[in-house]
Amino acid sequence: MTTPVDIRLRHIVEQSAVALTDTDGRFRKNDLIEAVHERLARGELDPHLMAAALKKLAQSSVTGWAEERNPRQWQHTGRFFHPRSVMKLGNGIWVWMGRSTDSDMVQWSRLSRKNRARVDRADDKIQDYSDEVLDAFRAHKHITCLEDLERAVFGWSEDQADQAGLF
Repeated sequence: MTTPVDIRLRHIVEQSAVALTDTDGRFRKNDLIEAVHERLARGELDPHLMAAALKKLAQSSVTGWAEERNPRQWQHTGRFFHPRSVMKLGNGIWVWMGRSTDSDMVQWSRLSRKNRARVDRADDKIQDYSDEVLDAFRAHKHITCLEDLERAVFGWSEDQADQAGLF
């Protein structure tokens, strides 16, 4: 669910990204993080907005911590086990690897396979789209940026509503 506060926070990020964009349409992630941080740190935000920003910070911190503790193959043992690794079991349930059970291992394995299949399908779509676009760029050498190519070759227009909710 997207709340008005979420929309406002995204708007702050959007405004900052636009302000940092160079003439080639590029900006740096670290510069964007710094710009958003500066806007949030000014203390001019509505208390509800600041509370939402702090919640997102907490969510991001927890996610980053868990990613660092995600089980991975250890070079010196060749095994995935470390007692302080965290296995994600789905539905927001996590377990310390050292305390996991056989049913936890089954769930973790199933979730990993399901995630892998989803990532593979998404990557297949990205590769197909990229191939199609690159073929179109080769066929229309006078077109130099993707927006112009999408408009001229694939019929993209501003009134297409698929992703209008993003902005």
